[in-house]
Amino acid sequence: MTKKIFRSIFIVAMVVFLACLALIMGVLYSYYGSVQENQLAAELSFAAQGVEQNGLAYLTGLRGKDNRLTWVAADGKVLFDSQTDAKEMENHAEREEIKKALKNGTGESARYSSTLTEQTVYYAKRLSDGSVLRISISRFTMLALGISMLQPMCIILVVALVLSGALAHSLSKRIVKPLEAVNLDKPMENDTYEELAPILTRLEQQHRQIRYQREELRERKNEFLAVISNMNEGLVLLGENETILSINPAAAGFFGTDRDYIGKNFISLERNRAIGKMISSAEKSGRGELAISRGGREYQLSASRVENGGKISGVVILIFDITEKIFAERNRREFTANVSHELKTPLQSIMGSAELMQNGLVKPDDLPQFARRIRSEAARLVTLIEDIIRLSQLDEQPDFMIEEVDLSSLAREEINTLQLAADDKRVTLAFEGESVTVKGVRQLLHEVIYNLLDNAIKYNLDGGSVTVSVKAENEAVCLTVADTGIGIPSEYQTRIFERFYRVDKSHSKQIGGTGLGLSIVKHAVQYMNGKIDLKSESGVGTTITVTLPA
Repeated sequence: MTKKIFRSIFIVAMVVFLACLALIMGVLYSYYGSVQENQLAAELSFAAQGVEQNGLAYLTGLRGKDNRLTWVAADGKVLFDSQTDAKEMENHAEREEIKKALKNGTGESARYSSTLTEQTVYYAKRLSDGSVLRISISRFTMLALGISMLQPMCIILVVALVLSGALAHSLSKRIVKPLEAVNLDKPMENDTYEELAPILTRLEQQHRQIRYQREELRERKNEFLAVISNMNEGLVLLGENETILSINPAAAGFFGTDRDYIGKNFISLERNRAIGKMISSAEKSGRGELAISRGGREYQLSASRVENGGKISGVVILIFDITEKIFAERNRREFTANVSHELKTPLQSIMGSAELMQNGLVKPDDLPQFARRIRSEAARLVTLIEDIIRLSQLDEQPDFMIEEVDLSSLAREEINTLQLAADDKRVTLAFEGESVTVKGVRQLLHEVIYNLLDNAIKYNLDGGSVTVSVKAENEAVCLTVADTGIGIPSEYQTRIFERFYRVDKSHSKQIGGTGLGLSIVKHAVQYMNGKIDLKSESGVGTTITVTLPA
């Protein structure tokens, strides 16, 4: 933390210093440049009057001055130059400042040296006889000025670095020192920043909780039972003659009992012959496995022999719930098949329309219709691919930025966004609730509200209504989207959040969509540690409630 504070202060100081240095140099260079140009114009005016009165004799007297004077005839021939023999100089008729002076009476230009370190400024004025008098001066460019000032700038930069480093080091130490002095063993006795008070209070609560848990653990006679009772996996310990030594709640739930079977034979708990064979296999070969379905879920049973001093002392049975794994594998296969189908359908339509157009089988009057079909199917492909990419991102659990989001304001924005779609179906949109702030991912919250609201409109009845409500409840925030649409039959309600799943495929194809909206909602809510509740009745409507931790 000290390094981060030091680095931030140091970088800010250096950026401010360099910006000020660049600004000062630019302003000074511009100011003195404009002053020099004004002086040059004034000197040219004086010289022009002298030439008008005394001609070449006046210019001869100015030879050797800092500024260079050049007298050019109307045809571009150089009549006089204060630093070079005029006979050796080329014709100046094409010089920019000469052309401007001959045309407008005055002219100016600037030219850089090949190294860009020197700039020559020219001012020219047409005299009464048609000739042109030109004055010029050379000066450093910003690049040359910077190079010439490199040494003092480096010295100033080193001094600024040292001062900024010392200041940043001192400030970071002063900021971190109270944090380093915090006594975590006695959180409430610390005198430190007020901002740390909630954390220290929480630490004190945790200390009290830990002391309470330690006292509770000391009172337990069997620590092993306390451990296995909290396991998600089922665990059964069998002793000699398959006597039950221990069984945890997960295993008891698997075998469908809440009775105490400790000390009884395993056959009194379970009479399944396949499980009995698995235990016998473990006793003989050291290990046995079995996959079994029970209660609509899938389980993997593993039995291992326990030896003590070379003798068989018992068998350990572990029960794993692999329903989610099986479900995920099924979803993967279905997802692959659905993606292939969903991609193939619009592609075939696009290819078919394009082939008819290519072969000249489409009447000119029908070309717009075929073009609209191609564009519609292409847009459908783009939407599908975007949804698939979003789901893939959510599967990978990326690090989204968590921020304070006004859920009510966001809900109103989505209502305004989908108002036209609702008007097309004559669906009334309404918002209820209070201003509630939640910590979450703004983009994911936007997609959750948009997809729920979009589905509520699409699957609604003409003249129906959709109500979006937001409220705070017991350290949580509830977002509810209720519609008066066609509803979802109870037998399909457990699957509507699966990818590409549609209750009525024919109706879904008519209204469009990719079948991924509710799946995106599910994954987004899970990412933000929330939960979804669905209530629906066919022909009455659907209410979906998203609950997020406040």
